[in-house]
Amino acid sequence: MLQALGLAPAEEAIYTALLARPTASAQELAGQTGIEVGETARILLDLATRGLVAVATEAGSGTPDSADCGAGLQPARYRLTPPSVALAPFLVEQRNALHRAETAFSMLTEQYRSTAAHPAGSVVEVVVGVEQVAHRFHQLQRGAQRELLVFLVGVPIAVPREDADMSENSALDRGVDFRVVAARNYLDGDDVARDVRAAILAGLELRLADSLPLKMVVSDRERAMVPLDMADSGGEPSAIVVHRSGLLTALVHLFEREWDQARPLYATTTGVRAESAADQQPTEGELEVLALLLAGFSDRRAASQLGVSIRTVERRTRRLMDLAGADSRLQLGWHAARAGWL
Repeated sequence: MLQALGLAPAEEAIYTALLARPTASAQELAGQTGIEVGETARILLDLATRGLVAVATEAGSGTPDSADCGAGLQPARYRLTPPSVALAPFLVEQRNALHRAETAFSMLTEQYRSTAAHPAGSVVEVVVGVEQVAHRFHQLQRGAQRELLVFLVGVPIAVPREDADMSENSALDRGVDFRVVAARNYLDGDDVARDVRAAILAGLELRLADSLPLKMVVSDRERAMVPLDMADSGGEPSAIVVHRSGLLTALVHLFEREWDQARPLYATTTGVRAESAADQQPTEGELEVLALLLAGFSDRRAASQLGVSIRTVERRTRRLMDLAGADSRLQLGWHAARAGWL
């Protein structure tokens, strides 16, 4: 837990052991942590130098250098410096280091985009081989900060479903807006319905299409990955990674078109269910947005209240207006009242 602030594992063990005591000697802490007494004493002195612990000045106590009883002296006892004071500078330094890394990342990314040495390579990369394709796939999913758009078709080849699920869960945990359109044949595999249900309950938005033209993942509308025909790479899985360009914009538009036409999938007690075109009703998430909008919340406030992105609020509002046949939010409110949505 504290290694992110610069404490080594042994230092963290001693620090947290001391946390549960008003004061303690090196010998006591060594017995509690299993670290050799001399090493414990050295670590305590180092922590004291860094201001994380202090020597307890009690009557009859020894000097900071005494690790055990000697010459009739009591061993030195240590206490924690208040963490809110002692750890704050370390936290600030780590934040500053992260900010510097983000700045460097932005500069390198922009430099790569603007270079004129290889203009074609800056738009499209060709990736060949199972390991390379899987690596780039995970990079796209784990690097997403705002949004992931995915087409799922057929049986996975380069990235097993269980590996894709791990990247998917990581993105959902970060609050990434995650939308997926799955072709009907994707649901034919073993245990897919169970995994899909779990993903929906975790916050993934999933819709079902009869067919899709290709597999695809789009990350933050800045990069996309599309498989190539295996015949073009000697039977080995391959893909292209598309960077920001007119081609990427076209892929995003393709996704939005398929998304609008696909049917939402919902989790049931035993699996998933596709919404029928004749009986479309607002989802629970859409009704939450509607309630906040009718209460006078702006899109930004509604997004903050629900813990979702503004794009999600706008998309849910747009679908509510489509279901209501409304041209304005005022008409949407009137239809919602008549239809008993709230």
